[in-house]
Amino acid sequence: MSYILGLTGSIATGKSSVSKSFSAAGFPVVDADLGARAVVEPGTPGLADIVAHFGAEFLLADGSLDRKKLGSVIFAHKEKRTLLDRLMKNHIREWIHSEMGKRASEGHALIVLDIPLLFEAGYQTECDGVMVVYVPEAIQLQRLMARDHLTETEARQRIRSQLSIEEKKKRGDFVIDNSGTPEDTERQLQNWLIENKFI
Repeated sequence: MSYILGLTGSIATGKSSVSKSFSAAGFPVVDADLGARAVVEPGTPGLADIVAHFGAEFLLADGSLDRKKLGSVIFAHKEKRTLLDRLMKNHIREWIHSEMGKRASEGHALIVLDIPLLFEAGYQTECDGVMVVYVPEAIQLQRLMARDHLTETEARQRIRSQLSIEEKKKRGDFVIDNSGTPEDTERQLQNWLIENKFI
């Protein structure tokens, strides 16, 4: 029986780095961001739903989704973001369940579900435990502005579009503090794997 670990964080807290470390250690990672891309490929019901509700002007010339254009709209308008989340929710859930099933049938001891909006979408009920990758909000803001070349207002907008990192930290079963060096983060992860007898 596989142990299902939900892995989450907030934008620019370093969840992707921890996810890569799990992969590098040989553990299968089901990445919800990959799922979110897969379910809006040309010809998918997910993309058809977006066009039906947002319009064909959100398509590029090759028929694929104009992510940048859609992103600028949904981050500026909460009700449009809510609509997009509602449209994509079931498509992404089906994709995650399908990937999880494949990995479980391969007999892995640990399967990691890498889901940015894990608490927001209610996935914690499907996990045996939830790990939160944490940094204080001031560091999160700094890193996001530097990484995505955003103004402070734009960065705060994106941070506010998710449940606060402090709230996620409270709800998580395990916390990886990523405000130090990459080596420090890696050490915390290795300790967790050893303590839980995965290595």
